[in-house]
Amino acid sequence: MLGIADYWAFVLAIWVFLMIPGPGNLALIGSTSKGGVRGGLAASFGVIAGDQVLMWSAVAGVAAVLKAAPTLFAAVQWLGAGYLVWLGVKMLRARPGGAAVLEIRPRQFFRQAFLITLLNPKAIVFYMAFFPQFVHPTQHRGLLTFGAMALSVALITLLYCVIAIALTRLAAERLRASPAAGLWLERVAGGLLLGFGLKLALGR
Repeated sequence: MLGIADYWAFVLAIWVFLMIPGPGNLALIGSTSKGGVRGGLAASFGVIAGDQVLMWSAVAGVAAVLKAAPTLFAAVQWLGAGYLVWLGVKMLRARPGGAAVLEIRPRQFFRQAFLITLLNPKAIVFYMAFFPQFVHPTQHRGLLTFGAMALSVALITLLYCVIAIALTRLAAERLRASPAAGLWLERVAGGLLLGFGLKLALGR
C-alpha cells in the first residue's frame, strides 16, 4: 500500500505504542477530565500536531543532527524534562478549590498537549528508527510513502483519543461526586509527570 510494507502490522504497532502510558496519555486524560469532550479533543489535536512535527523532522534527518550534536540533544532533552517536572510539581501542589493546573480552555489544552509531545527528542529518534521498518525497499514512493504513513498515524491517534475521551468522561462523572478522589487523581498524575520528566532528564 503506497510503498508501506505490511500495512496492518504498521497499524497494530502504532496502536500498541499509543497504549503505552506516557505524558501524552496523561495530558489527554487530564484535559478531558477538566475540559470535557472539547478539552479532550483539543488535547488530541495537540498530540497529533506534535507527532506530525516530530515525524517530518525525523524524515528530514533531524534525528541524525541530534545524534551528531550531543549538546543540542541534551539541551532539548532538558527543556522537555523541565516542562514535565514543572507540570508535575504544579499538580502535586494542587489544593481543593484552587485554580486548575490545566485551564478549561480548548486552546490551552491544545498547547499543553502539543508541547508535551514536541519536547521529547527521543520521539524523533524513535520515528527515525521506526519508519524504515515499514518502508518497502522496492515499492516505496519517497515523500508519498512517508505522507501516507504520517496520515495513518494521525488517523489512528485520533481514533485512539476519541475512545480514551469517552472512557475518561465516564470516569469523570463519578469523580465529580467525590472532590477528594479527584484531587488524589490529580496528584497521582502529577507524580507520574514528575517521574516522566526525571526519567527523560536522566536519559533512562
